[in-house]
This record gives sequence, structure tokens and C-alpha cells, in this order.
Amino acid sequence: MSHVSSSVRRIAATVLAAGAVVGAAALPAAAHDGDRHQQRPRVEISRVQADSPGRDDRSNRSLNAEWVEITNTTRDAVNLRGWTLRDRDGNRYRFDSVRIGGRATIRIHIGNGRDTRTDLFQDRRNYVWDNRADTATLRDDRGRTVDTESWGRRR
Repeated sequence: MSHVSSSVRRIAATVLAAGAVVGAAALPAAAHDGDRHQQRPRVEISRVQADSPGRDDRSNRSLNAEWVEITNTTRDAVNLRGWTLRDRDGNRYRFDSVRIGGRATIRIHIGNGRDTRTDLFQDRRNYVWDNRADTATLRDDRGRTVDTESWGRRR
């Protein structure tokens, strides 16, 4: 009997030790993952309307029908001050003191308009996004790429 219980104890000790090793290895990974999300909020380019509907007549209405939507997928508001949105040709829009609420979306239009909490305007007189192929790049205030969205074929 003591031989059987001794074997059972050894097996149980081995199983518990293996579980402790696996648990200890998983803990730092989980803690690190949580830290990453707290340090770098998740803001993304959620939609792009690169080709305004109708004729491209450079009217303010047509220019404002070309836009990029940016969504904050976290629960906390994010200040976009100093962030930039660029196209492949280097046209850049720099965000001033703009806060995007948690789980909120803002639309950045090309033409002129009055900024609101849901719509921002670049006040341009020319189109930015190439209808056929382009890349929108969102960078944070440190110049790190946060998200990109590409469409069409590169030339």
C-alpha cells in the first residue's frame, strides 16, 4: 500500500510542478499584454471614402465627400494632438487639440467646414486621396505608425 501511495504522491507532485511552471510562464505574458494596451491606445482607420460620389469638380461639396474615418476602439478617450494622417504622396493633416471619445468615430473631410466632435475638415481646395490606389497612414504624436489602410494597386 505504501508503495502505491508513494507512486501516486510522486505523480501528483510532478503534475503540480508542471502546472506551476506553465502558470508562471503564462503570467508574465498576460501581464505584459495588459501593459501594452494601457500604454498604446488602439485607434484605427476604420473606413475610407477616397472617391467622392459624382463628378470630381473640386467643389467644396465634392471635396468633403472624400474622407477618412478614425475609430477609438477603447473605452477611454484619446487625445489626438500632434497625430498625423498622410497619403502616399506626403499630403499631411495634423490634428490639433482633438479628443476622440471611447468607442467613438471621427470623420476627417478634405474640404472646408466647421469642426465638430464627429467631423473635422482639412480646409483643402484639392483632392488628397487617389481614387485608384493610395495608402492612408495614421501616426501618433511620436511619429509611430498606429494604422494604415491601402486600396487599389500600387503603380
